Amino acid sequence: MKKLKMGLVGGGKGSFIGKVHHMAALLDNHITLVCGAFSHNPEISKLSGRDYHLPDDRIYENYADMICKEKKLSEDLRMDFLSIVTPNNLHFGPARMALESGFHVVCDKPMTFSLQEALALKQIVRDTGLIFALTHTYTGYPMVKHARHIISTGQLGNIRKVLVEYAQGWLSTPVEKTGNKQAAWRTDPKSAGITCTMGDVGTHAANLAEYITGLTITQVCADLTAFVPGRSLDDDGSVLLRFDNGARGVLTASQICAGEENALKIQVYGEKGGLEWHQMDPNTLILKWPDRPKEMIRTGVGQLSDAAMIHTRVPAGHPEGYLEAFANIYRNFALAVKAYREGKSPNPLYDFPGIEEGIRGMLFLEKVVESSSGMNKWVDMKKI
Repeated sequence: MKKLKMGLVGGGKGSFIGKVHHMAALLDNHITLVCGAFSHNPEISKLSGRDYHLPDDRIYENYADMICKEKKLSEDLRMDFLSIVTPNNLHFGPARMALESGFHVVCDKPMTFSLQEALALKQIVRDTGLIFALTHTYTGYPMVKHARHIISTGQLGNIRKVLVEYAQGWLSTPVEKTGNKQAAWRTDPKSAGITCTMGDVGTHAANLAEYITGLTITQVCADLTAFVPGRSLDDDGSVLLRFDNGARGVLTASQICAGEENALKIQVYGEKGGLEWHQMDPNTLILKWPDRPKEMIRTGVGQLSDAAMIHTRVPAGHPEGYLEAFANIYRNFALAVKAYREGKSPNPLYDFPGIEEGIRGMLFLEKVVESSSGMNKWVDMKKI
């Protein structure tokens, strides 16, 4: 398999997530960066492209120019897929144009600015038949894969309770007023959409809950708050959840928990036992039983599920973290593109979030905001 050639939209100087995408994409030698439109400012785009060691003729002023010119290049030169790492309001345009021009797409989450855009993008993906990946990073961890296996094979019995929490503290003060670019766009409705914290980290928590349990959230009851004076969008939220099997859950997402770093964790309880996983200790999965001591399972120790084993990169005791989980998504996407080219179905063990997870995320945000701002206690979150 020749390396897939990646084009990047966003990820210029001052970007956090752009560098993460780049490092993750290159980790397995399946992908190389060949072009980009890194900023709406042409000069910054040029300087950023040079930082990525790209020639000037593959550094573009905007994504439309890039897609048009890349499409005209020969197959051995032009990009194979587009990776989108811009603020939320700039996801749909590049994704639509890339897909309609014959390029596969990787997109940061939340997938679009609105649910309407998400539904339109779903139709485009369906019409083109191209590969679309959404970077819900935390599904890439080996122990998340193993937790999903444990539940899917019935080891915990019928699932009754799901507790998922994503706590950060970096927005506990009005840093968006100090020149912090990451805070500025996330707290601006024109860039972020209808929500800040729920869109930024709450969607990760909701996705993780559905991915690990295999269940679907059917109803939400939410309370969103903006604690920092003058902030237009939420910086904290709590959501009661109801799942399609009758299970109940609680989701909390906050970016004003002063002193917290990136504290994503999930606890799932069934009739036979429970499990617990923390993103900041990702190599460890804790199993809880009513009739015997807790079990601590470690990545790389013993025989885990096939899904966990193929997503484990290093021997036991060598920490695997965020970049490796991110790289698993890019690796699996690359394998799916290879299968597409060969007319084959991809191996389901090499899974990654896609258009359906993007729809679920946007539906979750719309219904959470509706619940928090409206008079109804519970709001339905039906499948689309």
